[in-house]
Amino acid sequence: MKQKTIFFTVSNDLTYDQRMIRICQSLSENGYLVKLIGRKRRSSKPLSQKAYLQKRINCFFDAGKLFYLEYNFRLFWFLLFSKYDVICSIDLDTLVPGYLSSKLKRKVCVYDAHEYFTEVPEVVNRPFVKSVWEAVGNLIIPRLKFCYTVCESLAKVFHEKYNTKFEVIRNVPYRRSEKYFQRSEKVPKIILYQGALNAGRGLEQAIEAMQKVNGAKLWLVGEGDLSLKLRALVKAKKLENQVVFKGYFKPDKLPEITTKAFLGLNLLENSSLNYYYSLANKAFDYIHAGIPAIHMNFPEYQKLNQSFKIGLLVDSLEPDHIANSINNLLKNKELYDELVQNCLNAKDVYNWEIEEQKLLNFYKVLFSVESN
Repeated sequence: MKQKTIFFTVSNDLTYDQRMIRICQSLSENGYLVKLIGRKRRSSKPLSQKAYLQKRINCFFDAGKLFYLEYNFRLFWFLLFSKYDVICSIDLDTLVPGYLSSKLKRKVCVYDAHEYFTEVPEVVNRPFVKSVWEAVGNLIIPRLKFCYTVCESLAKVFHEKYNTKFEVIRNVPYRRSEKYFQRSEKVPKIILYQGALNAGRGLEQAIEAMQKVNGAKLWLVGEGDLSLKLRALVKAKKLENQVVFKGYFKPDKLPEITTKAFLGLNLLENSSLNYYYSLANKAFDYIHAGIPAIHMNFPEYQKLNQSFKIGLLVDSLEPDHIANSINNLLKNKELYDELVQNCLNAKDVYNWEIEEQKLLNFYKVLFSVESN
């Protein structure tokens, strides 16, 4: 039987996309020929060896409308002259070339929605840009038979919006085999944020909250648009001894950092439906490290906490509210230990070994249907 070829297309440079690394690895290990296609940036680091193929497309433009036009054009021509059985487009910004090439080649186009693309902060407040991406989604997604996304809330929203069924394949880590180890009782304890240092993540408020937190340090693991602004804020508030910027870490190095933490932060402004319906992969990274976290009181985190109370939910990004939640867990050892145990229980349910089976079944059904 001929080996089936699946192409995945993203608009990032492939280096830090943990979800795509897991998806491509799993399918490759289960008999598919997989190629992950992204962009090459001036700052891109060399790609590490993987079990699947990787391709970066060079672009003259690096951001904005001209980048998306150029990247989609170059991606379309690359796909048109490539051999594949299935093209899986990740989010709306790679869907047009994937769909058009699949129609011309009479192949299958799959859509994987990592987020509510038309509601991301970079799009939602720009009417023209939003209208373009809305048009792309409204035109193409109802024509697709095979779609999946990262959480139940988004699957429901997309089904209602596009009248297309979306499967749920969560963005969760592999289950860690090593047992949870007792963390040092030494102070200061580490409050951890891992992810992009971008607007809407509650980072300014978290930094200000540290003014009312004793016996702990805030580690910011990542970089982003706010890197310089946040460093200036730390200096202005004289918090250099309490807030530490750790920089970027590759996905395979993150668990080593995460397991050192006492508490995780997953804060978001309620400024877009993308944030409101989100289920961030960092939430599961914290769970698998055995550390409780402070999450927003949004639908997916409510569901998580109803199944396993794995942290505290906050309704507001007021620094005082964040500080109160942190101090509560620093002082209440009984509550903290309960949350730690709940995290350890939750990782037996929310892990890639389980989600991987959903992924493999999705593509097994797809190829079965298409062969008939």
